[in-house]
Amino acid sequence: MLENFYPAYTATVVQRLLDAGGRFVGKTNMDEFAMGSGSVDSIFGPVKNPWDSRCIAGGSSGGSAVAVATRAVDFALGSDTGGSVRNPASYCGVVGFKPSYGTVSRHGLISLLNSTDVPAIFSRTVSDTRTVFNVISGWDAKDSTTFKEPFPAPKKQLKQYSPDMPKLRIGIPREFLLPELFDHNLMPYKDTAKRLELLGADVRPISLPHSEYANACYAVLCACDVASNMARYDGIEFGHRSQAVVRGRILAGNYFLLKRNYSAYFEQAAKVRRLIADDFQRVFESGQADVILAPVTLGEAPELDAFCGLDNRTQQELQDWFTVGASLAGLPAISLPIGLSVKRQLPVGMQLIAPFREDLFLLDVAERLETSLRTQFGVDDGRPILENYWNDRSQTYGCV
Repeated sequence: MLENFYPAYTATVVQRLLDAGGRFVGKTNMDEFAMGSGSVDSIFGPVKNPWDSRCIAGGSSGGSAVAVATRAVDFALGSDTGGSVRNPASYCGVVGFKPSYGTVSRHGLISLLNSTDVPAIFSRTVSDTRTVFNVISGWDAKDSTTFKEPFPAPKKQLKQYSPDMPKLRIGIPREFLLPELFDHNLMPYKDTAKRLELLGADVRPISLPHSEYANACYAVLCACDVASNMARYDGIEFGHRSQAVVRGRILAGNYFLLKRNYSAYFEQAAKVRRLIADDFQRVFESGQADVILAPVTLGEAPELDAFCGLDNRTQQELQDWFTVGASLAGLPAISLPIGLSVKRQLPVGMQLIAPFREDLFLLDVAERLETSLRTQFGVDDGRPILENYWNDRSQTYGCV
């Protein structure tokens, strides 16, 4: 619908990057209006995984992840509403960082779910992510949801010039140990927890009891916002009408917002969201955990044909289980590549989640873990974790 559309103004995040000396290369492919979790719902065709073109790249910001993974750009932007940056980052073997809500301006971003949309960053290292984040974060007069206050001092400090994390409490949510995870991603999850323990962290179980309702809650809230935000894209002014996925969410949102349905759907979803956010807040404020460690996806990237055989709702439920909660709570989260899957040697990512507005602390923790993983995989300091594996794979599949 917006194939030939040129915006009348530049988004704040883009303008800040240009002002800092960045060079704009282009726009990347993605799910239409960010309504997907595989980057397969696009008029330009699906985005393919650079490690294996038979697999999805993840979504909805899959094109940006591929651009970074293939070295086409040093970094890229995406929008993370329910996991749309962390998911493709995990599948493509790059770093994907979703800042706290209100930390980065949304001015110029086409809205999906206003209260969880966050401009997010893809890069190959945490250091690069930090550099970009320092440029794009901060108050913006054009976005009333951004904070004027500087970041609060972290409640826990990591030792400078030390790779260790003494006494750092890492929470493992019991609710994230799904049966499906046992077949695909449990060993990488355990290995990451053990690595953090070797660095001195105290890894302990925690509970996020309302996590199982996160997907349903997100589906209702997102559809309600879509019904409003996407009403302007009616296919008259801009041409082509939207695809079935977008139409379906608009219709669902209008149904949920009907007077007779409002309290049963929208109001209940808003209450559940509060419970989910309270779960995270309780864990952090009670001292149970300083950071939460969680998978990003159930396993390695699924094959394109199998993924496209599922309806959009099922795709989302399978892909967003571990990522939606942090989005509903507005928390900072980062997906870090931690190795390759046993089955097909495809990238696997894990995410770290920190308290609200402790973005800089989260980046510190992620950088310590990244440094440790570099040692494990035998790459020089400063290079991406999967650098050596990528060089072999890219030659095999002709991805660069």
